[in-house]
Amino acid sequence: MSSPSAPPPSGFIWATRGRNWGFRFLRRGGLDDPLGTYEEAFTDVADRPEVWHRTGDMVALRFSDPLQRQDAAGRVIPHDFVLFGSWAAGLNSLEEGQKRMWLEVADEFASVWDQEPPLRTGQPH
Repeated sequence: MSSPSAPPPSGFIWATRGRNWGFRFLRRGGLDDPLGTYEEAFTDVADRPEVWHRTGDMVALRFSDPLQRQDAAGRVIPHDFVLFGSWAAGLNSLEEGQKRMWLEVADEFASVWDQEPPLRTGQPH
């Protein structure tokens, strides 16, 4: 997940795409490079359209955009999360995860999803 000298992840990783920009990390869980941790969390469930999967202290969560927003190719936009610590604790279903995380990110996503690339966010979170 992370090297011994790197700080442990915190909060959550959030990966998604927008109308005109491809897959990217909007939240990084405090990691400079969250890709390895993201891949580890989704290893066993990579191609499923909806996911709730606990691995150790992490929860991988994937759901379609609740407002059914689509990218320029007409695909419904997915939201992928890797949750750590208190974000993962007590989260026991896809439905719970979707409700909790959408409340957290809905406004942020609404403000960026239809921007033109390159998207700039306050990374790393």
